[in-house]
Amino acid sequence: MVESGHRPMSVRRQCSLLGVHRSSFYYRGIPESQENLKLMRKIDQLYLEEPVYGYRRMTVMLQRKGFQINHKRVSRLMRLMGLQAIYPQPRTSIPGNNHKVYPYLLRKRQAEGPNQVWSMDITYIPMKQGFMYLMAIIDWWSRYVISWQLANTMEAKRCVETLRKGMRRIGNKPHIFNTDQGAQFTSDQFTSVLKQRGILISMDGRGRALDNVFIERL
Repeated sequence: MVESGHRPMSVRRQCSLLGVHRSSFYYRGIPESQENLKLMRKIDQLYLEEPVYGYRRMTVMLQRKGFQINHKRVSRLMRLMGLQAIYPQPRTSIPGNNHKVYPYLLRKRQAEGPNQVWSMDITYIPMKQGFMYLMAIIDWWSRYVISWQLANTMEAKRCVETLRKGMRRIGNKPHIFNTDQGAQFTSDQFTSVLKQRGILISMDGRGRALDNVFIERL
């Protein structure tokens, strides 16, 4: 909203009117080093081969391949990439604090036509420089990708944007919308959009990736 080349009004004046600090306008995030980007790409490669690896086992594998690195650094990078070991455990998907978790509505149920069930998920995409997150919505009956978006964050607002884009594009809404129990999907910001439109909310059971099998397969 603030334009540095806006002649009639200085940056100082624009920031003052918007109630933001000038430091926020001039701030530029520090990108990951080339060394860390190389390491993240290797972590991603190993994770695709062995998704059951947590940060400790990942550290051991990296050290065996000649990387001089400790588990704290590996843990930080895996959190940044949104990676965690896939194995049965009490809390594999943790919703945000005080977020309501909805029951799974699709057990022993099949979609018999379009727009009966839509599902959504987020995945990590390695790039030549850094990484992005892909969020996508699929129709259970046709397997058609209704909407998708690439973003550098996993904020709930990005998921809402993708959902609204999909409904505008199709000109319709689903009867049931299914997701996992991630904080983005359990947030009021996201669920309120569904409830306002009378869409039933369904969420995978804890540690049950197959509950959302079609979007997982995509």
